[in-house]
Amino acid sequence: MAELDKKSVDATPNVTEVATVNAGSETESVTAFDAPLSQGEPILQVRNLVKHFPLTQGILFKKQVGAVKAVDGISFDLYRGETLGIVGESGCGKSTVAKLLMTLERATAGEVFYKGQDITKLSGRALKAVRRNIQMVFQDPYTSLNPRMTVGDIIGEPYEIHPEVAPKGSRRQKVQDLLDVVGLNPEYINRYPHQFSGGQRQRIGIARGLALNPEIIVADEPVSALDVSVQAQVINLMEKLQDEFNLSYLFIAHDLSIVRHISDRVGVMYLGKMAEIGTDTQIYDYPTHPYTQALLSAVPVPDPSAREGRERIILSGDVPSPANPPSGCRFRTRCWKAQDKCATEVPLLAIPERFKASETPAAHESACHFAEEKDIVHVA
Repeated sequence: MAELDKKSVDATPNVTEVATVNAGSETESVTAFDAPLSQGEPILQVRNLVKHFPLTQGILFKKQVGAVKAVDGISFDLYRGETLGIVGESGCGKSTVAKLLMTLERATAGEVFYKGQDITKLSGRALKAVRRNIQMVFQDPYTSLNPRMTVGDIIGEPYEIHPEVAPKGSRRQKVQDLLDVVGLNPEYINRYPHQFSGGQRQRIGIARGLALNPEIIVADEPVSALDVSVQAQVINLMEKLQDEFNLSYLFIAHDLSIVRHISDRVGVMYLGKMAEIGTDTQIYDYPTHPYTQALLSAVPVPDPSAREGRERIILSGDVPSPANPPSGCRFRTRCWKAQDKCATEVPLLAIPERFKASETPAAHESACHFAEEKDIVHVA
């Protein structure tokens, strides 16, 4: 993985102060996006991001009766050259975060700062410039590629939207170069998606994401639809490309082993909120939030001797509805540590008081009133 500067490696606390850029026009906004970053400055800063989907009632006269709180106030930083993994069970809001960062969905509240400028309210040329620098790799390689377009047209389509990146005469060669970069034969440029396997299709999706020379790639479960052996090939390719192009990844997945392999830092989401965040070692070897501990205890362990003495944490109840989340701590209805305080006070994502003065890796941010270490069998 890419070498990180010291500030991002010692990534507690989770967020830094935002140095905002005041751009009075679209031209100034576009210029600001091309400015170089200072040493140790985050390339992307998310602050209190919220997305509520309205629940309506009625046919002719629709009335809002509630809202699905898909993302409900999360904050994090992403540094140049690092991979931030986001994990959590289905429905916790991971993919919604990806769409908000790409402005495919408009945020209900909160801010997303790219190089110091809030991109949630941009439109026109400024938004187009942001999307050139922040690209996405989608989850399903079978539905994310247009079956009526050749591979050359799919990868070259970004050049039609951003013609300044590649003049018309050089586009075919650029597409062939991208195919070569992701490990495909450049002669496949005239083939259609149905002529490729799942792993090859995902490589095409990655090539399309690289076409505009972005600085950030949001990868929304890019290997979940692939076989295990193909997953390893795609992950290794992404790591190679990160070093080659100095990319920053937001890597969303539910496979904890894959996330640990590729990520520098990891954030654990539960029901629209961030439960815990820290370096991969802090999260996997020294988890302090009960939800993270339960997730790690569910990962299969291949070593029979380690499996014998392992404590399996079985959570009671079902995941609450995001339309009606519990008061206070959202995990309290399934937590074995829950007390009266958990129902009335929302726990802050912060370093627990008991660990603040220590040098232990457990001193990382956890949204739990009773955060503490628990012996678990570590995920390899």
